[in-house]
This record gives sequence, C-alpha cells and structure tokens, in this order.
Amino acid sequence: MPVAAAPSFLPALPEIALACAAMLLLLVGVFRGEGSTRLVSWLAVLVLIGVLVLALRIGFGRQTAFYGMFVTDAFALFMKTLVLIGSAVSIVMAMRYNEDHGIARFEFPVLVLLATTGMMVMVSANDLITLYLGLELQSLALYVTASFDRDSVRSSEAGLKYFVLGALSSGMLLYGASMVYGFAGTTSFASLAQVLTGAGPVSSGLIIGIVFVIVGLAFKVSAVPFHMWVPDVYEGAPTPVTAFFAVAPKMAAIALFIRFLIAPFGALIAEWQQVIIFLSIASMILGSVAAIAQSNIKRLMAYSSIGHVGYALIGLAAATPSGIRGVLVYMAIYLFMNVGTFAVILCMRQQGRMLEGINDLAGLSRTQPGLALALAIFMFAMAGIPPTAGFFSKLYIFLAAIETHQTSMIALAIIGVVTSVVGAFYYLRVVKVMYFDEPAGVFDRPITAELKAVLFVTAVVTMFFFLLPDPVAGSAQAAAASLFVK
Repeated sequence: MPVAAAPSFLPALPEIALACAAMLLLLVGVFRGEGSTRLVSWLAVLVLIGVLVLALRIGFGRQTAFYGMFVTDAFALFMKTLVLIGSAVSIVMAMRYNEDHGIARFEFPVLVLLATTGMMVMVSANDLITLYLGLELQSLALYVTASFDRDSVRSSEAGLKYFVLGALSSGMLLYGASMVYGFAGTTSFASLAQVLTGAGPVSSGLIIGIVFVIVGLAFKVSAVPFHMWVPDVYEGAPTPVTAFFAVAPKMAAIALFIRFLIAPFGALIAEWQQVIIFLSIASMILGSVAAIAQSNIKRLMAYSSIGHVGYALIGLAAATPSGIRGVLVYMAIYLFMNVGTFAVILCMRQQGRMLEGINDLAGLSRTQPGLALALAIFMFAMAGIPPTAGFFSKLYIFLAAIETHQTSMIALAIIGVVTSVVGAFYYLRVVKVMYFDEPAGVFDRPITAELKAVLFVTAVVTMFFFLLPDPVAGSAQAAAASLFVK
C-alpha cells in the first residue's frame, strides 16, 4: 500500500509557535507568581512581534497545510499583520490600566495570545471545520477577557452577555455549516468552489446554509441586526479589553467573512450579495443615527464600530478585487484610528477614577492641547474628512462600489455617503466639546511613555497617510488579487 504523504506544518508554523509560547508564558506566570504580570506582558509583545517576523519569512506565496484545510497567501499575511499589531498594542495599553485597577494578572496577556492564535487560524481557514475551530478558540478566550475585572458588576455582565449571544451565533454558524456539508457533500473551500462552478441551479438548502453561516459571522463583526451585544460589552468591559475587541477580533472576523464568501462561494454572488447589501445598509444607518444620543464615549465608539463595519461590507458586496482591496485598506486605517482613540480614552483619569463621559473632555484643548489635537485627528478621520486617512478609506470603498456599474451598488455607495454626513455630527461634537466648551477639569494621571508612543504613531499615520499610501494600498491590492487566483 502506498504511504500517505505527511502533512506540511510549515505554513502553520506561526500559529503553532504562538500557541506554544502562550502555554510557556502561562507556566512562567504560574511559577513566578502574581508579580510576573509586567514581565509576561512584555514577553507576550515580543512573541507577537516574533510571530509576525516568522509569518513574513514564510512568504506571500499560496501554501496549504493539513491536507488543504489551512491556507496562507498574501491575503492571510496582510490580515494577520493587522491582527498581530492590534493584539500587541492592546497588551501594551493594558499594563498601566490593569495595575491601577487591581486586575494586573499574568493571565491577561496569555488570554490575548490564545485569542490571537484563534484569529490567525480564522484568517487562514480553508475548510468549514478549520473555520469553526479558529472561531471558537478566539471566542472562548474573549469571553474571559470581557469579564476580566471580576469585582466589577459591569464587567461580569459584559462577559455573560457576550458569552450567551456568542454561543447562540456559534450554534447558527454550525447549523449553517452542517447544511452546506449536507447539500454540497464537502467542507473544503476548494472542493466547494469546484462543485459550484458551472453546476447549474443551486439547491435552496445550500443557500439557507450559507445564510446561516453569514448570520454567525455577522454577529462576530457586529453587523446590524446582530449587533445587540456591542454597546453593553464595549461599555462594561475594562477599557483596554474594549480597545482589543475593537481592533484585532474585528480584523479576523472581516477576513474570515471575505474568505468564506469569495473563495468557495464566489460563483454564487447573486445569491449572497443582497444579504451583504442589507447588512451594510442597516449597519451604516444604525451606526450613524444611534450614536447621536450617546453621552458615554465607549458606547459612542461601539456604535461607531457598527457603522464602520457597514462601510467595510460595501467592498465585500462588490466582490471584486478592487472592492476587497478597499476593505483591506479600510481595516488597516480603522486599526490606527481606533487604537489612537482608545489610547486617549485611557488617558481620561481624574482623582483616581476613569472618566467615560463625552462632557469630561470639555476644554481639553486648553488643559492638554496635545491630547486634544490627537483626538481631533482621530475624530476627523472617522468622519471621513480630508486629508486624513479616513477620507481615503471611504474613497476606496465607494469607488469600488461605483465601478461595478450595478444599480444596487451605486445606491449603496450613495447611502454610504449620506450616512457619513450624518455620522460626522457626533464625531465633530467631540471636537466642539474639546475646543469650545469650558474646561471640566484636568486629567491628573501622567501619560505613560507607552501611551505617548501609541498616540504619536497613530496620529501621524492617520494624519499623513496621503503622503505615502502605497505601502498599505499596494499590499492590499496584492492581497486582494491572491483571493481571486484559481
């Protein structure tokens, strides 16, 4: 009998290394005790940087592992880079906050590493089974981080809500995956693409299965109407955890959404495009309107993130290389805007307690002009005002929609422009409070060197992206093109 070829582990080496490092750091924390939190945190950051270097060394070419269930390509590398950067910065931002609030435990960076491992598996999923394994590995770690402040009722409530609704979405996703397998006879993305190419009429059972999987993924990206967990979890979770939720898991979920629909079901765009258009419109409208009434800046960021997901889904609905490039550029810029905004929120501390009200920013331009300038840049960018990076992120998305020459996509772009104008109101309100209202007090906590570095880098990238867009836009174009190579 011929001997089966051994599976290649090389493409999955970054994920394997990250999982092993997480377990090793857990042992370091256990043997060194509670005083090892800062050491484990910095080691975790170094591990994430090392894993990024390792992923880059493996290369941009398409490679598969585990009998085709795991794939690496330029698309996966681009999104993994964003995930790793988001996770590393989140750990750095969390150190001082966790110490101030008495929740500095070495388990936090370990949980972030395990969640990141799941995210990287999600990005490289090439099979419905791999998709689910990565999703659950990420989710189980995130449930714990959401309720990491055990003594806080709000944090415990956030973790419980996320767990219950997350379990419901996972059930829907599994049910949809089982239907896809039942009607198509395979779980492999490559095999699904072969089965569906030129197959004639597609069974309604398969379409229903795809819709159920889309529902599960829509929950993970917080698209309307599966967004109900976002405001409460963002407000209740510790602020560094909220910052982590806003960037890394969002990148991984968007990447999985794109790969799931484009790789195996690209031939069925007529069937699933209308679902994505609905999710996009609903998310943009709710995100722009519901945020107007918010007085808590973390809840404002929650509705803002819902709106931004709606814009990103425009590119997915286009389902063209330029559309996917637009999504990738959008998510890269979104990472910097969000990290910078949450760095400012972490600086909002007065008389030993964290402040979360928008009115607490009153007169910030007179008390801390540098901090006010940074937040103004991020708010202008999120509103999509030129010449900030946020303007170009929306430009790529809207142009991709218009280039399809489809009436529905052009209408979607118009709705996006209108909701951008509405959403600009609440972003500019923050700027108005900082620059025109009387000072409400001084943030008396000195800004740490780590936060200063994060603020400086994110503000510079957000403000001056237009001077050097090629590294991001060019990489995104290559990554998008790799998805459409048969």
